[in-house]
Amino acid sequence: MKISLRDLVLNPEILKAGRRILLSGTVYTARDAAHKRIIAMLNSGDAAPFNLKNAVIYYCGPSPAKPGAVIGACGPTTSSRMDVFTPKILEEGVKFLIGKGARSEAVVNSIKENGAVYLVATGGAAALLSKTVKKADLIAFEDLGPEAVYKLEVKDMPLIVAVDSTGSNIFELNRTVTSQKGTH
Repeated sequence: MKISLRDLVLNPEILKAGRRILLSGTVYTARDAAHKRIIAMLNSGDAAPFNLKNAVIYYCGPSPAKPGAVIGACGPTTSSRMDVFTPKILEEGVKFLIGKGARSEAVVNSIKENGAVYLVATGGAAALLSKTVKKADLIAFEDLGPEAVYKLEVKDMPLIVAVDSTGSNIFELNRTVTSQKGTH
């Protein structure tokens, strides 16, 4: 299903756990170090380096672009590394998170409470994912190198809804199915 960020913001309920989508729109990269700085800024009353309302954060640290390329490899990093920061980020208005792997119960609850959605990208497909990036601009924390914040314009980025706005979670659904198979 092809979907624009505008459509997602207006209708997050169309994203049910397990649905595959092709996302187009603006995405911001931020990993551990960037999250730590953003939270420190917010806690001291400063504004984040980009508007968090309805934003998409991609847990990614892109590699440098080769000559003529928009961006280098840009695969997802393990999302649980951001779990300590995620509830605050969601309270500030972020609606979509992109990464890989399961999230903690606290984060799943925060996703549900804030009407957000967690999307997963395929790990190990960094070169493929880079082809969906049409524009990349460094916008904050240049000193962090690949962990700096980049504003990406993506077209048809392949993702799977892992946790939807109701808290339905593909990682839990998979555990339930697996445990049920083992009881027969």
